[in-house]
Amino acid sequence: MTKRRPPGMSTQEWVEAQLQRANNAGEFDNLPGAGKPLKLADQHDPDWWVKDFIRREDVETEALLPPAVQLRKEKQQVQDKVRGMRRESEVRDYLADLNQRIRISIRDTTGPVVPVGMINEEAILAQWQDERAEAAAKPQPVAEAEPPVRKKSFWQRLFS
Repeated sequence: MTKRRPPGMSTQEWVEAQLQRANNAGEFDNLPGAGKPLKLADQHDPDWWVKDFIRREDVETEALLPPAVQLRKEKQQVQDKVRGMRRESEVRDYLADLNQRIRISIRDTTGPVVPVGMINEEAILAQWQDERAEAAAKPQPVAEAEPPVRKKSFWQRLFS
């Protein structure tokens, strides 16, 4: 604990004297972050704390977009998402759900107006089926079957 400020000495002089004493004693040597710039927020940005939170917590920034913009991005990526699905019923359910969310977004009058049209479920489903047929038609490389390794008996393992 530091000593009390002597009478007759101003607070600023007392603090400066303590800092000088600690500096001479080497208490400020090898501190973490020494020589690195401070991460100060921009004084003119009122949303600095939100940006810092997003960076620090690694928040998915697409979750912050308005729903209409999210749907538009999802509509652009529908081919890639459908490509990974295995069953036709799964593809149909996903496309029906996406169209339903687009309908709800079109009816919603709040937020920015972002034109998001309905998707053609049958066209995407037909393309998915064609890609599946092409993948099935390609000859799969057959790995050469190696002869099974005979397991040594207990006595062979014991004496080898």
